Amino acid sequence: MDTQALKNKVCEHIDRRREDMIGIAQRVLKQPELGYREVKTAALVKAELEKLNLPIREGLALTGIEGTLPGRAAGPTVVVMGELDSVMEKTSPMADPVTGAAHLCGHHIQVASMLGVAMGLVGAGIAPFLSGKVKFLGCPAEEYLEIEYRLGLVAEGKISFLGGKQELIKLGYFDDVDAAMMVHAFADTPEPAFLMNAAGNGFMAKFIRYEGRPSHAGAAPHRGINALNAACIGIMAVHAQRETFQDDDAIRVHPIITRGGDVVNVVPSDVRLETYVRGKRLEAILDASAKVDRAFKAGGDAVGAAAKITNIPGYLPIFQDRNLTEIAGRNGRALLGERGALEAGFMGGSFDVGDLSHLIPVVHPFATGTKGHLHTAEFCVTDYEAAVVLPAKLMAMCVIDLLAEGGREARRVKNEFQPRLTKQQYLELMQRLSQ
Repeated sequence: MDTQALKNKVCEHIDRRREDMIGIAQRVLKQPELGYREVKTAALVKAELEKLNLPIREGLALTGIEGTLPGRAAGPTVVVMGELDSVMEKTSPMADPVTGAAHLCGHHIQVASMLGVAMGLVGAGIAPFLSGKVKFLGCPAEEYLEIEYRLGLVAEGKISFLGGKQELIKLGYFDDVDAAMMVHAFADTPEPAFLMNAAGNGFMAKFIRYEGRPSHAGAAPHRGINALNAACIGIMAVHAQRETFQDDDAIRVHPIITRGGDVVNVVPSDVRLETYVRGKRLEAILDASAKVDRAFKAGGDAVGAAAKITNIPGYLPIFQDRNLTEIAGRNGRALLGERGALEAGFMGGSFDVGDLSHLIPVVHPFATGTKGHLHTAEFCVTDYEAAVVLPAKLMAMCVIDLLAEGGREARRVKNEFQPRLTKQQYLELMQRLSQ
């Protein structure tokens, strides 16, 4: 059977599983979980993969889950990814009433699309025509949240990195992977389309703790050292740095206070913040990071509080593989016509698939069918065909392109790829960024 016939067959089967895929997306939407806590979502993915009789591995980077579809012969390995976690926004109508978790970045549709690829390839009987294997990976902890909680997991020895794909890189999961793909939701774009070749910021993360001295806020404030004042001065000192950031570097610094004191009548003595320092280039991020550290330290110096700053490696800027992007774009146009695969340009967000893109060929298109901006309470899926079904078809078609005909295209992609970092260089870089 030729490649086009295989693609037609898998797309027909994905159409037959349309309602199953949409149902999965809606089930995940109703049970949002934060990173490294995705127990229910991982169990759902496991159950669906088991229905397809795929060998399962679980507990990958705590909560990750994988099913593997072998082809008829040895060959390259392609990973189709879907992210398990949600963001946190308590005002969302879909938010978990206890945790505030809500799927406002579209990871619920990623999970459904990833499983849709598995349903299509298995159900249509495509494996005997492929060489190599396809891994279906539910990735943990893409959203870089709850920094203090995750630092606790590091201290307990449960993880080394705060991002799920970072942790999987360290654990060697991607050592034998030849190409990886996933499709992410795009914001506020109702018409069906695929946006290709998007670039994104990298970032450094920081956890800042100001330690002051408690005292009665009414009777003896002069005996205390107000850590909240230190934090406020530190934040304003960061603002004073913004005019020094170069426009072309797209630097973004956006701190939050996670603990501002204990009770109103005691001088705050323990105040904690989290922030990112985002940017297009690593050099620019490091330059801005040093300025931010200096500013937060100045806040403590101003009032006599101790400023303890923990720098944590965030995500690297994303680089999408030229060959994989061309393959995905060609299939997007086949599905939707000439305007089906549009250039996306630069996006200010950050993705841990950016780290992976420095090591192996990666493609990360964006899909539409949504209303509202990402990470806001207004975000929702308005067209599940565009957001779930079409991405499943796109990725299944790409898998066939890569692994049919003896895996020729996957080998070409891998051979022509020029990694920006080896795994060892990547791990050494992460270590340097944490100092």
